[in-house]
Amino acid sequence: MSKHADPYCLRSQLSWRLLSLQAALLVALVAVVVGALCASGFVLAERDEDRVIDVVQRALARDAQGDLILRPTPELKQLREETPDLWFLVRDRQGHSLSDGPVPAEFAAIGGALDQIGQARLGWQLFEDDPRKPPARLKRIDTEPGNVQVITATQGRLTSTKALLTTSLALLGIALPGLLLMGTATFIATPMILKRAFKELDMTADEARRIDIHQRGARLSVDRIPVEVVPLVAAVNDALARLDQGYARHKRFVADAAHELRTPIAILSTRLESLPSGPDKTRLIEDAARLATLAEQLLDIQRLDRCGHPFAPVDLVSVAQGVAADLAPLAIAAGYELALDAPATPIEALGDAAALERALTNLVQNAIQHGPRRGTIGIRVSKPATIEVTDEGAGIPADQREQIFEPFYRLTPLDRGAGLGLNMVREIVLLHGGHVSVLDTASGASCFRITLPPIRQS
Repeated sequence: MSKHADPYCLRSQLSWRLLSLQAALLVALVAVVVGALCASGFVLAERDEDRVIDVVQRALARDAQGDLILRPTPELKQLREETPDLWFLVRDRQGHSLSDGPVPAEFAAIGGALDQIGQARLGWQLFEDDPRKPPARLKRIDTEPGNVQVITATQGRLTSTKALLTTSLALLGIALPGLLLMGTATFIATPMILKRAFKELDMTADEARRIDIHQRGARLSVDRIPVEVVPLVAAVNDALARLDQGYARHKRFVADAAHELRTPIAILSTRLESLPSGPDKTRLIEDAARLATLAEQLLDIQRLDRCGHPFAPVDLVSVAQGVAADLAPLAIAAGYELALDAPATPIEALGDAAALERALTNLVQNAIQHGPRRGTIGIRVSKPATIEVTDEGAGIPADQREQIFEPFYRLTPLDRGAGLGLNMVREIVLLHGGHVSVLDTASGASCFRITLPPIRQS
């Protein structure tokens, strides 16, 4: 089974990827430059000014009399072979000295004048001295025979590895500040750019959130959004168009089916009336009445949806009185008493009188069909705009009170009915801007409550 990837932050992804790309480009540029320099036989640092001092440090020793001497190390031999102009001067704090090669007179005469100096570069003055004079390097180091001062103007040949490393570090020293600057700019600019680019996408997302099943024909705007996102928005609009077409076909089918059912249901009801009295006849008449109500409710939903809710003030007391009068014979025949509790003054709400009457009829028929065939079914109208239908049955479990309004859901699988009645009651109430719920009565029975928006008094 495939797993969905966790959502990620596009801002962070872009920032890090841009920074990685910049770093990779800088490293590639350094590599190309170093490679070109090496291929041309030129490196930025081709001489190692400390190599002579390092070789002397490892070769220095003392003889039996305490004088400074040089051991014939392989490094010293190689240095002399590859550096014809090699010279250096070594001096310790006791006044012993050692020299190799032609030491310039100006450096040989320094003596102990710089004994307190750890390291220095000694050179010539521009425009006043001979530029052919090599600058000297002075450094005090610890060696096997003790701490000594070394002066040399010779730079040893830099090894290829060290030359490559030195040149790369020099170039990176130039590139890294640029990388830090670009990285800072990337992390500051990327969120600002994305926020600005996604501003219109946020508006498009708000448009999508406002689309519901009753808002057909709605499409997402493709104005002022990034061109890269236009295909996605266009695909969503195409999907909405297909859903609208399918919804329209579904609605036409339901309306046609409801129209076609009205005639056979009326014929069935007429023929049932001619049957001999008895429990079976009562049950069949109840079922036929429910079928007729369902068909009319289907037509109500189609009519209200298509006409854009042509609502007018409706007196809920009058609606309840009409339903009670129509269903009283059916309830009495099934073994119930039908009680109406309504004030003498009207209670009005905006709506469609016929649709609300059939929704209330459905609830009463539901109580008749699923009740214990005894007791009282009550209809109560109260302010601000509420209608309740109660019975004396066993009630509905709390965990199923939302599910019973779903299409084709039945509390008892083998029970009669297709499970559409309560769903259509909810749809009609929702079209009126209200809601329907199930409550408990004091005796533990069920109470279906329809709450509608009342007419506000000016």
